[in-house]
Amino acid sequence: MDAKRKLKKTRTRRSVVTSAKKKVMIVDDDKDFLEEVREMLVEHGYNTILATSGATVSRSAKRLKPDVILLDIVMRDMNGFQVAGNLNESPETAKIPVIAITGWFIREEHNRLMNTLGIKAILMKPFKPLDLVSSIEGVSGRA
Repeated sequence: MDAKRKLKKTRTRRSVVTSAKKKVMIVDDDKDFLEEVREMLVEHGYNTILATSGATVSRSAKRLKPDVILLDIVMRDMNGFQVAGNLNESPETAKIPVIAITGWFIREEHNRLMNTLGIKAILMKPFKPLDLVSSIEGVSGRA
């Protein structure tokens, strides 16, 4: 087996084993960033659900039942903390692990809000694909 085929086979096997075809909802009002994250996840074997508005997340999550939600904190219509609060209030969505994705971080304030709203992890922008996958797998194991 040549090196190229072996690498492709290894990459494919690792992706399927790692993600087990988990459904990940990505919520961000930046469509370019949303597409970049979607590409990262698809490359690692995840199914994706895209949302550009925080206002639609709770309803969509109830209907589509994602395994994990990646949630931007700073959005135009609703911030990520408001969205996480809505998700946490509904028995249908409260157990879905949420990873906050953000370009800004104030440790004390974020930790307090994370504990109150049930956010499982924070991923700082920009991030590497393997950090993203690691975060998803980490919160999925805790769910």
